[in-house]
Amino acid sequence: MDKIDKHLQKSTITNFLRYPGSKRRMLEFLEQYLPTPSTIVSRYVEPFLGGGAVFFMIQPKQALLSDINPDLIDLYLGIRQSPMEVWERYCAFDCSKDEYRRVRETKPCGSLVDCAARILYLNRTCFKGMWRHNKRGEFNVGYGGQARRWVINADNLVMVARSLHRAELRCCDFEEIVYECQAGDFIFADPPYRPGEKEQTNDHYAGRRFTFRDHCRLASALQSAKKHGAEWALTTSAHPEIVALFGGNQVTMIPRGTGRRPGITVANSGEVLITSYHIGGEKQL
Repeated sequence: MDKIDKHLQKSTITNFLRYPGSKRRMLEFLEQYLPTPSTIVSRYVEPFLGGGAVFFMIQPKQALLSDINPDLIDLYLGIRQSPMEVWERYCAFDCSKDEYRRVRETKPCGSLVDCAARILYLNRTCFKGMWRHNKRGEFNVGYGGQARRWVINADNLVMVARSLHRAELRCCDFEEIVYECQAGDFIFADPPYRPGEKEQTNDHYAGRRFTFRDHCRLASALQSAKKHGAEWALTTSAHPEIVALFGGNQVTMIPRGTGRRPGITVANSGEVLITSYHIGGEKQL
């Protein structure tokens, strides 16, 4: 496969899922600071999988992927198991607001493939790709229309499935994954955060908030992984109290990021890339 084909494949596969805070729009910036598959000695580890844009960009030989959102993990598991069956069920849903409401209000109770198709349909047709749950754990985002539904196709899901066959998938809190990491592992962490602020105070993160205490837990886990020989890169808020949690590591300002309005890329967004390894010319805390 030539370079143009590889670029097209990566561009297509990183766009299959809509997800709040996705790093898809800053992949070109991140790529220059992240390892290649050949330089990752052991596993590529991602404890906040979300839309998986960085994983799909890197295409590691071996990966451990996790997220606390069970719907999201079911989606990936279903696609990995049977991408064409997921696509067929996805296509079978009607193109209407009433159908969207019916699917949203129907509790998932079928096979893994059925669950994956339902989740993908809701994701592609909900308002701005938001992923919000109520206190009962039910998806409760409003209808957004059909315009983005057919941006993806069966080939996209097949490519996603092929990539996921090299990965272990888990549904759990990030600490479980990060504390497991050892020498040779590379961790990419993209926790929920509001650029420039101390906490993510809305409940889009699988029905819960990501507080400053969570940022402290993450900092402790990553510093422990570093002591065990793992390397890591973290995208997070540039709030001084968050950045201060990662003393002894390198901080790089992200020139363009997601900003405070979902889906809008802006300059000086209030986001930083923090790495446990030296990348040249940037500030070390």
